[in-house]
Amino acid sequence: MRLLSPIFVSASALKHAFCLAAALSLMACAAKNPRLEAPAAAGTTANQASSGVQTSKQRRLFGIFSPYRIDVQQGNFISQEMVNQLKPGMTEDQVRFVLGTPLLTDIFHADRWDYVFRLEKGNGDVFRSHVIVHFKDKRMDRVDGGDLPSEQDYLALIAGTKATPKAPTATVK
Repeated sequence: MRLLSPIFVSASALKHAFCLAAALSLMACAAKNPRLEAPAAAGTTANQASSGVQTSKQRRLFGIFSPYRIDVQQGNFISQEMVNQLKPGMTEDQVRFVLGTPLLTDIFHADRWDYVFRLEKGNGDVFRSHVIVHFKDKRMDRVDGGDLPSEQDYLALIAGTKATPKAPTATVK
């Protein structure tokens, strides 16, 4: 009667199995990349769509893990106080002094300036705003922007002491 000898696995086979397991786990992580997926629109209401500030939250890997991410701010932050300083009939230079240089100027729509803002917090929260300034004969005609946060709300948002900014409607006519 012959006993089966214990099975010994070589170091090379273990190394290959480990590499294969690591590659498979990385493929699973790439398949669940929240940056590649569109944000869910299930909680969006008509009131949020008309607001000047939209928020969304990115999902975490396996529901609990998330790598460290810095806060990324892009574009021009326009506060309610800044919009309140605008008056119809202001020149382009006066508007530029109050709001700053617009992020987007379209050569096909020279009478429209777009101020786009996006803040992506390290925890996955994303805040967006879009303010449009319309001109007629090189003079400001109106501003479209929806609800914009005040400067205090923005500072609280950066500090992480307030969840969502809120302010009155910003429409100048």
